Amino acid sequence: MSGTGSPERATVDGSGLDVVIVAGTWHEQITNGLIAGAQRTLDAAGATHHLVRVAGSFELPVVAKAALDAGADAVVALGVVIRGGTPHFDFVSSAATDGLTRVALDTGKPVGFGVLTLDDEQQGLDRAGLEGSKEDKGAEAADAAMRTALTLKELRTLRLADDIDDEG
Repeated sequence: MSGTGSPERATVDGSGLDVVIVAGTWHEQITNGLIAGAQRTLDAAGATHHLVRVAGSFELPVVAKAALDAGADAVVALGVVIRGGTPHFDFVSSAATDGLTRVALDTGKPVGFGVLTLDDEQQGLDRAGLEGSKEDKGAEAADAAMRTALTLKELRTLRLADDIDDEG
């Protein structure tokens, strides 16, 4: 299990943040676990959040971009892609990963990456934050999105303060 080395995470103050969880519908038990973990984390931080469901992981980038363009401070993208006997796994995994990275860079806003790319269903159950799971990747993606949004907000405040100092 790759959770080795993960940092200890204290709850952050996410009040004032508006976060959209965008989640696929494939592999319902795993996806619902990811969503629940993200929602628990956002609730504990005091962030406002909304859930939007999409067909699958391939559709995550376009909907994530729409949410950020509509004013969300961050997106938590959740999906499940399980390897099969064709190259479809590679295409969908790559498209979701590359697309979500592009969305974050194009918008300048964070996208918490909670897309599980798995060899089998058990790997997803182990990472979904369900009872008996070893990890909670939905919670981790939500935490990363909030922390990045807060860091960006702080950097923008520093820049604004520097601009004011330069003017005065």
